[in-house]
Amino acid sequence: MSTVFTKIIDGEFPGTFVWRDEHCAAFLSINPMAPGHVLVVPIEEVDHWIDASPELAAHLFAVARTIGVAQQAAFGCERIGVIVAGYEVPHTHVHVIPTNDMSELSFANAASSVDRDDLESWAEAIRTELRVAGATGVV
Repeated sequence: MSTVFTKIIDGEFPGTFVWRDEHCAAFLSINPMAPGHVLVVPIEEVDHWIDASPELAAHLFAVARTIGVAQQAAFGCERIGVIVAGYEVPHTHVHVIPTNDMSELSFANAASSVDRDDLESWAEAIRTELRVAGATGVV
């Protein structure tokens, strides 16, 4: 059975995308810890990130870094936090989160809902910075 992330990637469920290439997609979290919180998800369904091939894991983190640079420019935050937990959905995903304080990196801070217009606004800010940087996977 497909995971919720596969259904988002395949367009069966809505997603607010900022990146897509042949190996992964990146979209805004619907339960963000902060404005601009992005999930980088492999297209291949891999449950635990350590089961991903070394090449896929390296690609996911390279994309996460590229998105993080764009987030920092778009949101003016102090740091970009990264979390790979893997308990929420059985499909590897890297949380890339704009932050100004360590305390912001907690799932307890995740919003229970978010306005679709906010998601699109945050996504467009990230896409703009990705384009400025010359990134190739911008959607």
